[in-house]
Amino acid sequence: MAEKKVTLAHGAGGRQTAELIHEVFQAHFANPEFTADDAAVLSVEKGRIAMTTDGFIVSPYEFNGGNIGKLSICGTVNDLACMGARPMYMTCSFIIEEGFPMDKLEMIAASMEKTANEAGVKIVAGDTKVAGKGQVDHVFITTAGIGKIEEEVHTSGAFAKPGDAVIVTGDIGRHGCTILLAREELGIEADIKSDCAPLWGTVESMLNVTKDIHVIRDATRGGVGTVLYEIAAESGVGVVLDSQSVPVDDAVRGVCGMLGLDPLYLANEGTLVVIAPKDRAEELLDVLHKGRYSEKAAVIGEITAENPGKVIMTTEIGARTLLPQPGGELLPRIC
Repeated sequence: MAEKKVTLAHGAGGRQTAELIHEVFQAHFANPEFTADDAAVLSVEKGRIAMTTDGFIVSPYEFNGGNIGKLSICGTVNDLACMGARPMYMTCSFIIEEGFPMDKLEMIAASMEKTANEAGVKIVAGDTKVAGKGQVDHVFITTAGIGKIEEEVHTSGAFAKPGDAVIVTGDIGRHGCTILLAREELGIEADIKSDCAPLWGTVESMLNVTKDIHVIRDATRGGVGTVLYEIAAESGVGVVLDSQSVPVDDAVRGVCGMLGLDPLYLANEGTLVVIAPKDRAEELLDVLHKGRYSEKAAVIGEITAENPGKVIMTTEIGARTLLPQPGGELLPRIC
């Protein structure tokens, strides 16, 4: 039997488009709010909401630990979670290359369904376009998300304060390293799986300990190092890291050593940077260590009034060195 593929007719708005939406997307995304109209009509609780939008063009679109569909849900709900917002609703837009295998599209949609269910978010509307052969690299996804911000929660990259602890919720650099190896251009074999995961549950567990969390950031493109430079600039503070405390998987460390890369600048899709008062750090670590995606959480440094806008690394022999300011792009198209 010939492999069924996406054709330009699937994006033309006629019968084939309706079949694609019904057989693939509606089959996986159906819920009471999912609409066939031009816009979804939604109920929003009283209070503050967070809204985000994101685009996903990862290459390859399948990788160890996930695919572009799972990534699109995780990236969106994690951005909401960083603002202390419980994910509620999402929309998604697909741009699909002509000739893309229909079974792969089905796999992507099924992965989105599974991850959205885990995250507690509803996909309520979407759009589908089919581009000519060579105009798109397989499939791109654009999303928007809305979440309800928990009461008394106020997080921002501008809220870090001297004396705060710097926490990461997991080991770093696995997603970027996974994508690098998936491109099969380096001839390196290593057992590394992306940390791609929806993290509202992780954030909720911390907020149940204390609402006094100053910054939560998703350490995606540019990794933890880039995020810390962003926070230092926004808050006008310095950051001091302890190199010995930064959790890195042995396989990731080995690949980085061979290629001359620093795990601090590799992307994560399931690890957060959290800035919170030092006197709450141990409580936060206790609950994080019980979480599904945060067993390797660690305090890796502190916020200081000295060296505003800079990130300083304390080495294993006690010396202090300026962490290089990020520049360029180590790994294009990791999300």
